[in-house]
Amino acid sequence: MAVVILQKKRKKRIEAGHPWVFKSEIDRIEGEAEPGSLVPVHSHNGQYLATGYVNPASQITVRVVSTSPLEAMSQSWFADKLKICRELRERFVPGAESYRLVYGEADGLPGLIVDKFEKVLVVQILTLGMERARSELVAALVEVMAPAGIYERSDVGVRELEGLEQRKGLLYGECPRHVTISENGLLLEVDIYEGQKTGYFFDQRENRAALERLMKGWGKRSGITVVDKLADDGTVTKVPFNKSGSEVTYPYWDGATVLECFSHTGSFTLHACKYGAKKVTCLDISEHAVETARRNVELNGFQDRVEFVVADAFDYLRQQVKGLEERQERGAADRKKVDTSQKLAGGRTWDVVILDPPAFAKSRGAVEGACRGYKDINLHGMKLVNEGGFLVTASCSYHMKPDLFLETIHAAAVDAGKQLRLLEFRAAGADHPRILGVDEGNYLKFAIFEVRSR
Repeated sequence: MAVVILQKKRKKRIEAGHPWVFKSEIDRIEGEAEPGSLVPVHSHNGQYLATGYVNPASQITVRVVSTSPLEAMSQSWFADKLKICRELRERFVPGAESYRLVYGEADGLPGLIVDKFEKVLVVQILTLGMERARSELVAALVEVMAPAGIYERSDVGVRELEGLEQRKGLLYGECPRHVTISENGLLLEVDIYEGQKTGYFFDQRENRAALERLMKGWGKRSGITVVDKLADDGTVTKVPFNKSGSEVTYPYWDGATVLECFSHTGSFTLHACKYGAKKVTCLDISEHAVETARRNVELNGFQDRVEFVVADAFDYLRQQVKGLEERQERGAADRKKVDTSQKLAGGRTWDVVILDPPAFAKSRGAVEGACRGYKDINLHGMKLVNEGGFLVTASCSYHMKPDLFLETIHAAAVDAGKQLRLLEFRAAGADHPRILGVDEGNYLKFAIFEVRSR
């Protein structure tokens, strides 16, 4: 077995629990290191530190899988790891039948993602070392999880950095293309064949539930008051009345108007409706995503409260802001000098605007451009929030650090003439654990702001 010897002058990241050994940290490799095989990692003075699989062609040359000597990633070794993964999820996502079962390095299984969709597992094998152990992994998944089927979604570009081809397809049993899952009491249809990544993003589960406190309490803005009404049998009930004195019968009269951009499967839209939203605009640039969201809305019986828009979110937000500014100009100008025959192209506003875009910064060099993107979309988004309403915004770009994310949103608020009050700042959910000291796992930022004019 080859041995990796680390340099003397290096940061002691392995000793602190980091699972990666970079090429720049290695002094030499003694012996023939077969790509993808396990190798022990030693300090410069020969002290054993860890065992990981090696790929000399990768900048991350060794990925640690054990801090004690290990000869092979066998079926039994995988099974022991998977049992720990399952027990953790059962404790922190109790009652759920769908969740992220394996989250790579955070579960001691670098290069591997496994999502559980009811009785079906979807796996991503991202590295050469994990690719070599494919058969042992699949056998262990069958042993521990007893799935109806296992489907592979290793159709991602990162495999090519490891010298691997992209691939997808059935690995075990039977897997229907569409699987219906339950999240926070809602039903969602997941396309495991063609959906983004593995088909669904579990990392926002708890964040989606955080919408509950934003969805009600809006009726009084439209002049609706609640009064006691005495029934013939002597009981008193609370009944809403509008400004004209008529009883309001619409059940969601107290709900928020909501805009969800980058909707994907419509998960935030569904949660908004569940918690009482009056009307939701569900937007995505992908017709496939919007059709998926439409089916999910119908699956839960919310179709009467949701409108769907296929559009680029940046263009749509700018169009609404432009219409809003034109409307304000008309209101401030001499009516005799304003041509009101031209219909405004936009100008809509909402009580809650939700922005959950894909990663804008996929590398350190893309951060500057990402900042411009996040600033632009948040600036226009907050301009469309009704006074005292809420901006819900997220970033899944690891290279966009939390402090930089908040600084960028603050800069947008300054330019928009808005004052933001941060009410919640969250990360990924409990089925996406993070190893302390491994910053690469701290990728998701989720914030809720109250928006007011300065």
